Amino acid sequence: QVQLVESGGGLVQAGDSLRLSCAASGRTLSNYRMGWFRQAPGKERECVTAITWNGGNTLYTGSVKGRFTSSRDNPKNTVFLQMNSLLPLPPPVYYCAAAFVRVGTPLSNSARYAYWGQGPHLTVSS
Repeated sequence: QVQLVESGGGLVQAGDSLRLSCAASGRTLSNYRMGWFRQAPGKERECVTAITWNGGNTLYTGSVKGRFTSSRDNPKNTVFLQMNSLLPLPPPVYYCAAAFVRVGTPLSNSARYAYWGQGPHLTVSS
């Protein structure tokens, strides 16, 4: 089993940048495909970005393309989500997740992920 702990949330202004980190423990992160999801109040959880086990392939939801970048540092058992040009909207909660099927394309389906972080809180002021 793998435990995921996100960090990096906080108070930012619209247009600012922020980087979230997700540190894994318990298992080697290179065994997992990873994803970042978000859930806004009253809305379903959606995939923001997903990344293959070696970082060689990523996918992004349309609204963040060109603004967000996911990456991973397997030796440090950490994945990152760089968010630029944050929008002045009610911020969703961001979760990192691990899918225990190493091989394959990036996964956008939340049902394929077995392990989830707790979700750092993010506040974006206008």
